[in-house]
Amino acid sequence: MDPLLIIGFVILAVVIRLVAGSFDGDRVERYLRDNGYELIDKSWAPFGPGWYGEKDSRIYEVVYRDREGRVHRAHVKTSMWSGVYLTRDRVVEEVPKPSIEEEKAALKRRLAELEERENRRPRL
Repeated sequence: MDPLLIIGFVILAVVIRLVAGSFDGDRVERYLRDNGYELIDKSWAPFGPGWYGEKDSRIYEVVYRDREGRVHRAHVKTSMWSGVYLTRDRVVEEVPKPSIEEEKAALKRRLAELEERENRRPRL
Protein backbone atom coordinates (compact mmCIF):
# COMPACT_ATOMS: atom_id res chain seq x y z
CA MET A 1 0.00 0.00 0.00
CA ASP A 2 1.23 3.46 -0.88
CA PRO A 3 2.64 5.40 2.15
CA LEU A 4 1.00 8.61 0.89
CA LEU A 5 -2.38 6.89 1.00
CA ILE A 6 -1.80 5.85 4.62
CA ILE A 7 -0.71 9.37 5.57
CA GLY A 8 -3.80 10.72 3.81
CA PHE A 9 -6.07 8.41 5.84
CA VAL A 10 -4.38 9.46 9.08
CA ILE A 11 -4.81 13.15 8.26
CA LEU A 12 -8.45 12.57 7.31
CA ALA A 13 -9.08 10.73 10.61
CA VAL A 14 -7.55 13.60 12.60
CA VAL A 15 -9.62 16.20 10.74
CA ILE A 16 -12.84 14.22 11.29
CA ARG A 17 -12.03 13.88 15.02
CA LEU A 18 -11.40 17.63 15.35
CA VAL A 19 -14.65 18.52 13.58
CA ALA A 20 -16.62 16.02 15.71
CA GLY A 21 -15.00 17.48 18.84
CA SER A 22 -16.12 20.95 17.86
CA PHE A 23 -19.72 19.79 17.45
CA ASP A 24 -19.48 17.86 20.74
CA GLY A 25 -18.37 20.96 22.63
CA ASP A 26 -21.35 22.94 21.38
CA ARG A 27 -23.74 20.05 22.12
CA VAL A 28 -22.46 19.55 25.69
CA GLU A 29 -22.48 23.27 26.49
CA ARG A 30 -26.02 23.67 25.08
CA TYR A 31 -27.24 20.65 27.11
CA LEU A 32 -25.84 22.08 30.34
CA ARG A 33 -27.14 25.59 29.62
CA ASP A 34 -30.62 24.26 28.73
CA ASN A 35 -30.73 22.52 32.12
CA GLY A 36 -29.78 25.71 33.97
CA TYR A 37 -26.11 24.83 34.50
CA GLU A 38 -22.96 26.81 33.72
CA LEU A 39 -20.05 25.01 32.04
CA ILE A 40 -16.77 25.82 33.80
CA ASP A 41 -14.37 23.39 32.10
CA LYS A 42 -14.45 20.55 29.56
CA SER A 43 -11.68 18.18 28.51
CA TRP A 44 -11.59 15.12 26.30
CA ALA A 45 -11.33 11.86 28.30
CA PRO A 46 -10.84 9.11 25.71
CA PHE A 47 -10.56 6.42 28.41
CA GLY A 48 -13.40 7.69 30.60
CA PRO A 49 -16.13 5.42 31.94
CA GLY A 50 -17.80 3.40 29.21
CA TRP A 51 -15.05 3.81 26.61
CA TYR A 52 -14.44 0.11 26.10
CA GLY A 53 -16.35 -1.15 23.10
CA GLU A 54 -17.73 2.29 22.24
CA LYS A 55 -17.53 3.06 18.54
CA ASP A 56 -19.24 6.34 17.83
CA SER A 57 -19.49 8.23 21.15
CA ARG A 58 -16.84 10.44 22.65
CA ILE A 59 -16.28 10.96 26.37
CA TYR A 60 -15.41 14.21 28.13
CA GLU A 61 -14.85 15.24 31.71
CA VAL A 62 -16.77 18.40 32.59
CA VAL A 63 -16.90 20.75 35.53
CA TYR A 64 -20.08 22.78 35.87
CA ARG A 65 -22.05 24.90 38.34
CA ASP A 66 -25.68 24.01 39.07
CA ARG A 67 -28.55 26.42 39.77
CA GLU A 68 -27.84 26.37 43.51
CA GLY A 69 -24.17 27.30 42.93
CA ARG A 70 -22.63 23.90 43.71
CA VAL A 71 -19.71 22.83 41.52
CA HIS A 72 -19.94 19.34 39.95
CA ARG A 73 -17.43 17.12 38.15
CA ALA A 74 -18.88 14.52 35.78
CA HIS A 75 -18.14 12.46 32.71
CA VAL A 76 -20.20 13.11 29.59
CA LYS A 77 -20.77 10.65 26.77
CA THR A 78 -21.98 12.17 23.53
CA SER A 79 -22.24 11.64 19.81
CA MET A 80 -24.04 13.26 16.96
CA TRP A 81 -26.81 10.63 17.09
CA SER A 82 -27.15 9.72 20.77
CA GLY A 83 -27.38 13.04 22.63
CA VAL A 84 -25.62 13.85 25.91
CA TYR A 85 -25.40 11.57 28.96
CA LEU A 86 -23.84 12.52 32.30
CA THR A 87 -22.18 9.79 34.39
CA ARG A 88 -20.25 9.76 37.65
CA ASP A 89 -21.67 13.17 38.51
CA ARG A 90 -20.46 14.29 41.92
CA VAL A 91 -20.46 17.57 43.84
CA VAL A 92 -16.91 18.79 44.43
CA GLU A 93 -17.68 22.16 45.99
CA GLU A 94 -20.65 23.05 48.15
CA VAL A 95 -22.09 26.53 48.53
CA PRO A 96 -21.99 27.91 52.06
CA LYS A 97 -25.48 28.08 53.51
CA PRO A 98 -26.68 31.63 54.19
CA SER A 99 -27.53 32.62 57.73
CA ILE A 100 -31.15 33.20 58.67
CA GLU A 101 -30.55 36.97 58.60
CA GLU A 102 -29.02 36.81 55.09
CA GLU A 103 -31.90 34.70 53.87
CA LYS A 104 -34.43 37.08 55.41
CA ALA A 105 -32.74 40.08 53.77
CA ALA A 106 -32.70 38.33 50.37
CA LEU A 107 -36.41 37.52 50.68
CA LYS A 108 -37.19 41.14 51.56
CA ARG A 109 -35.24 42.34 48.50
CA ARG A 110 -37.10 39.89 46.28
CA LEU A 111 -40.46 40.93 47.73
CA ALA A 112 -39.61 44.60 47.06
CA GLU A 113 -38.70 43.71 43.43
CA LEU A 114 -42.01 41.92 42.93
CA GLU A 115 -44.00 44.76 44.48
CA GLU A 116 -42.20 47.30 42.27
CA ARG A 117 -42.92 45.22 39.18
CA GLU A 118 -46.59 44.96 40.19
CA ASN A 119 -46.80 48.74 40.68
CA ARG A 120 -45.34 49.38 37.20
CA ARG A 121 -47.94 47.23 35.45
CA PRO A 122 -50.65 49.23 33.70
CA ARG A 123 -53.98 49.02 35.42
CA LEU A 124 -57.06 48.10 33.42
